[in-house]
Amino acid sequence: MAFEKVGVVGLGTMGAGIAEVFARAGIRVIGVEADPEALARGRGHLERSTGRALDKGRLSADERAAILGRITLTTAREDLADADLVVEAIPEILEYKIALFADLDRICKPDTVLATNTSSLSVTAVAAATGRPGRVIGMHFFNPAPVMKLVEVIGTVMTDDGLPERIADLSRALGKTPVVVGDRAGFVVNRLLLPYRNQAAVLLERGVAARDDIDTAMRKGVGLPMGPFALLDLIGLDTSYEVMGVLFDETRSSRHAPAPVLRELVTAGLLGRKSGRGFHGDEPVTGEPGKASATRVLVRGEGAEELAARLAAAGFGESDTPDVVLRLGERPVIEHAVRHADPSRVVGIHLVGQGVAEVVSTVLTAPAATTAAVGLMTVLGLAPVPCGDRAGFVVEALLFPYLNDAVRMHESGYASIADIDNAMRLGCGYPAGPFEMIESIGPRQVRDGLRALYAEYREPSYAPAPLLDQLVTAGLQTFPRA
Repeated sequence: MAFEKVGVVGLGTMGAGIAEVFARAGIRVIGVEADPEALARGRGHLERSTGRALDKGRLSADERAAILGRITLTTAREDLADADLVVEAIPEILEYKIALFADLDRICKPDTVLATNTSSLSVTAVAAATGRPGRVIGMHFFNPAPVMKLVEVIGTVMTDDGLPERIADLSRALGKTPVVVGDRAGFVVNRLLLPYRNQAAVLLERGVAARDDIDTAMRKGVGLPMGPFALLDLIGLDTSYEVMGVLFDETRSSRHAPAPVLRELVTAGLLGRKSGRGFHGDEPVTGEPGKASATRVLVRGEGAEELAARLAAAGFGESDTPDVVLRLGERPVIEHAVRHADPSRVVGIHLVGQGVAEVVSTVLTAPAATTAAVGLMTVLGLAPVPCGDRAGFVVEALLFPYLNDAVRMHESGYASIADIDNAMRLGCGYPAGPFEMIESIGPRQVRDGLRALYAEYREPSYAPAPLLDQLVTAGLQTFPRA
């Protein structure tokens, strides 16, 4: 069927962006808000967004006028009576969405498709509230909708045959890349992204590493556009807490149990940028690293020669009576520290990517030794990430379970490797999808890292997915793709 007239209910930042996307594709749009004040705000979102595109040369004045001219704004839901498709973009509260869809079912013509932009709520529950469950579908855009290329298309057990594919075709006509999946909490992106961010909060609570150091590790060590705490504050801690609750209600997995610190911050009204304070407040996000305080260094472990040479070139030569002993590539660090004559001087160093050095202190490490190691890594131009001597340290403790979740998602038949990789690259701006990351790191390293995490934390979700284990056993470096 042709979608010649589309309704958008809710013109906040997301809804206005969705309306703009349809209008840019030459489709007539009816934008609906609850009252004149909200409608005025929605008009403002549209004018500012298209105005920015005009200023940057991405739209001409005539193109901008044509886009805005295709959008009719109203406070009357009845104006949606002859729409071919209605997309809902109201707040993520299931009761509100169910009530809206029941009303749209009454107003719209029988063959109108009703779509929800929910990021995690049950599309099935929304569809069941209507008399047309076969014509209700999820169409999850990403913010900002005019820019982000991903659309998750979510069908239910009641969805009419062929409708997900037609909505996917429409998404392509809008210039988007669709990923068609079933109705599971969080779909692809949030089901993978939220537990990773939640786990960062757990590491912070456990004292494994500090907030800014965790953010630095994931940005500079993995190449993610934002660290987990910066992203939590941007999206809103309340939103993340609610979505984690939805995931936990469906899976009952401790992997999806919201971190207690999230509950505490949300209860206190510290919701992130929207409230002015969350994990971050008004203080600077990072401080200036100090200078190296050690002059005598001893480097041991895998890669020791190369690091020792870099330190020597910077003026820090090796000594048999060192101020600090750097242990590379071996963990747990404590097992090597206790064999040294002075374990208080032993600090673990784990190099991640091209720019991060995890600086690992044991229970025996003297604060002065940690400070010295941080300074030495700074002199080498690396971003030091002080952390405790725990399995995975910071980067692998966050990254590997996320990668494992992706393998389990594919293994369950929920989504293809290509769709999962596309979803995380296009929906989150990640440099690579999870399967691309596993193949780049090496399946064996990821598998063995997960085994170490499982052995330490006894968390069932850390046990390597059978498909990953089989890949390593078979000696393969890449996943089979259909």
